[in-house]
Amino acid sequence: MILEVAILKVKPEISAEFEAAFATASSIISSMPGYLSHELQQCLEVENQYLLLVRWMKLEDHTIGFRQSPEYQKWCQMLHHFYEPFPTVEHYKMIVSNEV
Repeated sequence: MILEVAILKVKPEISAEFEAAFATASSIISSMPGYLSHELQQCLEVENQYLLLVRWMKLEDHTIGFRQSPEYQKWCQMLHHFYEPFPTVEHYKMIVSNEV
């Protein structure tokens, strides 16, 4: 499993619109091959900042399967205009888990 991590800084005053658009866009990413799950967390300390966590079976499911798909273009149109600056996306592999 690979964990995609992105800190999303949303432009001021449009958090509600972003959250609504993200809820709609979630169906795009969740339909992709290799997708396992995702969550969007809102930061308590930094206004308009969110943490996006997406679990993929393997790195290529995100970097090739999703990013090079027509669905990714829809995702971009729905969400990318909310970000300032554009987020950095990183990928992590699990070393230890205490999940049951």
